[in-house]
Amino acid sequence: MYAIVEINGQQFKAEAGKKLFVHHIQKAENGATVEFDKVLLVDNDGAITVGAPTVEGAKVVCEVVSHLVKGDKVLIFHKKRRKGHRKLNGHRQQFTELTIKEVLA
Repeated sequence: MYAIVEINGQQFKAEAGKKLFVHHIQKAENGATVEFDKVLLVDNDGAITVGAPTVEGAKVVCEVVSHLVKGDKVLIFHKKRRKGHRKLNGHRQQFTELTIKEVLA
């Protein structure tokens, strides 16, 4: 059984026991249980339920493993040719690591 759930504006495939890295959830603390009720699709062993826009009564229960995880560094390089202009910036996105406990539908 899996579900497509919307978390912080992004869609994720949620299965019990899997880990997700979602954009940073500020209110979450380590070990806390978080529920998401914006379930867009549920597949229960071949029986697919598509929401319009969400599936009523369905939710995904997750546990926060780590509330702040930094992603890989992304380098942004700007250069204007023949001008001597070069600029290098770096960015590391902040994520929250979740473990999916169960999908309720």
